[in-house]
Amino acid sequence: MLGISASAAAGAKRETLGHSLRGRPIVATASGAGAAPLRVLVVGSVHGDEPAGVRVARRLTASPPVPRAALWILPALNPDGLAAGTRGNARGVDLNRNFPFAWRPLDGLEYSGAHPLSEPESRAAARLTRRLHPNLTIWFHQPFGLVARSGGDPEIERRFSQLVGLPLAPLYRPPGSASSWQNQVLPQSTAFVVELPALVSRGLVRRAARAVRALARELAA
Repeated sequence: MLGISASAAAGAKRETLGHSLRGRPIVATASGAGAAPLRVLVVGSVHGDEPAGVRVARRLTASPPVPRAALWILPALNPDGLAAGTRGNARGVDLNRNFPFAWRPLDGLEYSGAHPLSEPESRAAARLTRRLHPNLTIWFHQPFGLVARSGGDPEIERRFSQLVGLPLAPLYRPPGSASSWQNQVLPQSTAFVVELPALVSRGLVRRAARAVRALARELAA
């Protein structure tokens, strides 16, 4: 693997999955045994102007491993957009419109790129997803304050809604979205979107991180 370093104290490892258009590293942290029966991927931020999930991801990174689960935490898929406070990456591409499933050309703030997986950031996420085959993936966004019915396992979506204390509701599934692509290419797994509200308190950050860990424990049991 590329760019891996180990933390003996936390039992975690960091991996550089690739680099953004401006050369910033795209880094994930994994905790738990690689051979664990449950693999969970959490992406804190896709749109650079929706940063609250990064706080949840960092809290998860600092937490101890979940028994029988391997947690992969990717705080920021779009580090250039996060640094600039922009929705898209450095080329103005909305990464959540750049995945292959149902992709179509879009312009403006939802510019979908020249073709599916045209961007190094979305390619890094796709490579990791195909390699890990995560049983569960949670994509954090803002600002609607809900757990979206995303086409994954509805019982798992409902359970996370209960754990985090946000309503479960239908939400527009855009073309080329990461969660829809995952649910199509990995039908035995489930991916869904959590829309944090525009303003996120410390309490909600703690609750969201606890909800991820509680769901992982339940699914790994």
